Amino acid sequence: MKSFIKKALHKVPVLLGGVLFLWACNTGNDRTNEQQTFAHQLAGNWPYAVTYEIFVQSFYDTNEDGIGDINGVTEKLDYLKDLGIEALWLMPISPSPSYHKYDVTDYKDIHPDYGTKADFKRLVQAAHDRNIKIVIDLVINHTGRDHPWFVEAVGHPDGPYRDYYVWANKDSIAENISKKEIALDSDNLTQWHPADSTDDYYYGFFWGGMPDLNYDNPLVRDEIFDIGRFWLEEMGVDGFRLDAAKHIYPDDRPTDNHRWWITFREEMQKIKPGVFLLGEVWSEAEVVAPYLEGLPALFNFDVGKGIIEAVKSENSGGLLQKHQQIQQFYQKVNPEYIDAIFITNHDQNRIASEVAGDQNKARMAAALVLTLPGSPFIYYGEELGMLGVKPDEHIREPFNWAEDGSDKGETSWLEPKYTTDRSVTPLAAQLKDSLSMYNHYRAFIQLRNDHPALTYGTLIPDEKAPPEISSFLRVHELDTLWVLHNLSNRKQQTGGDFTQINEALFHNGLYSLDSQNVSLAPYSTLILKN
Repeated sequence: MKSFIKKALHKVPVLLGGVLFLWACNTGNDRTNEQQTFAHQLAGNWPYAVTYEIFVQSFYDTNEDGIGDINGVTEKLDYLKDLGIEALWLMPISPSPSYHKYDVTDYKDIHPDYGTKADFKRLVQAAHDRNIKIVIDLVINHTGRDHPWFVEAVGHPDGPYRDYYVWANKDSIAENISKKEIALDSDNLTQWHPADSTDDYYYGFFWGGMPDLNYDNPLVRDEIFDIGRFWLEEMGVDGFRLDAAKHIYPDDRPTDNHRWWITFREEMQKIKPGVFLLGEVWSEAEVVAPYLEGLPALFNFDVGKGIIEAVKSENSGGLLQKHQQIQQFYQKVNPEYIDAIFITNHDQNRIASEVAGDQNKARMAAALVLTLPGSPFIYYGEELGMLGVKPDEHIREPFNWAEDGSDKGETSWLEPKYTTDRSVTPLAAQLKDSLSMYNHYRAFIQLRNDHPALTYGTLIPDEKAPPEISSFLRVHELDTLWVLHNLSNRKQQTGGDFTQINEALFHNGLYSLDSQNVSLAPYSTLILKN
């Protein structure tokens, strides 16, 4: 280990003091006052912290109509705070005809199933009282087909709203009615859709129920700025997750997309300096990078894919090296970019299903995402090991609070197919089990919250470790941690100079350590502290 640390310190200067001091990590509620104070101080440094994604419809119901609501999120803030969460990302909450609400019909209101604007303001205040930030999904690539703008555009072809959308004559698009291939974020093959009795078609990248807005129209841009102002000023949100950020303009106009987000950020910063803007650009790093000038936070889809591949194959492969390369690449574009890392989200099969229900592999995925560099995003229910496979409704099933529906707040808008009491242990039972998936997540989140090296530290892969062990340093100022994950179902060993090591900062499985070798139990993590 000594030679590995020396190599790392050559890259990132840090004072070691010559001795490795190690202590056991306490992940329970009885942390010392010093630890609690530090965690509180770290919480103020969001967005470099853990964020929790919520599909409100499935989370918690307070009026017994079977549908989750804003008041349900408010009621569960203490649960989320105790888990270690420092921000919430709410999937769309505005009026919409669809269960998912990505086809908005009123940008300045709350869907009546979810509550009222007054309910939302109470949520924001209650969250802020707990030092939890609120980020909402802002869907501005398209509206719903039932949005008043589009209704007017169809009903009055010569009216002012016609130019809010993108139109083409049927004859002019005959050769381009269909896309040549599907995209990572859409399997829709048809972009142009008939709207009325004329020969005009409107452009809708995702499907006909979501007509794309025309950003060449300055009136549209002003409308979007006003919508942002409403949520930041009147409703008090801390930022936006920006859906379909790559598709504001058609894909053959990427430079226009990049410029738009620079302008949008400038306008939002005038309203709320430091506003958090997180973009969804589901593509390879070379395509993502230019967006960092306007969107300083972007989802890292490559990390999620790499984590899934590593735990399924029980082989770290190039996960660490790829992550390091992407970080270095992005830092050249924007040195202060925020790397939003995650395992899966609301558009992907849940991780527990991706690993065929193997709890050990699902736990290892959590351990990886919560010890790698970046700002982790946790999809609701991952901390329970919820299952889910597309179609989308079934990767957004009700949160499993208690057995046999004994908690009246458990939603019932959808009959769960994958996450039932038989397949997933409800939270109420997991809270009582120190070895549960919930307590696994809680331990790693609190470990991260308590150690700046895990939040801010540079990543330095251990190139000599066997592929079954994901081994790396996290180095930050005076704090250096060596993280080792055994991804396999067998005891694994790796070598090094361990003459100055006495004990571990954190471990969740048996391990042995001598002057030259360390061995780890199957599917376990060991973290050594300098």
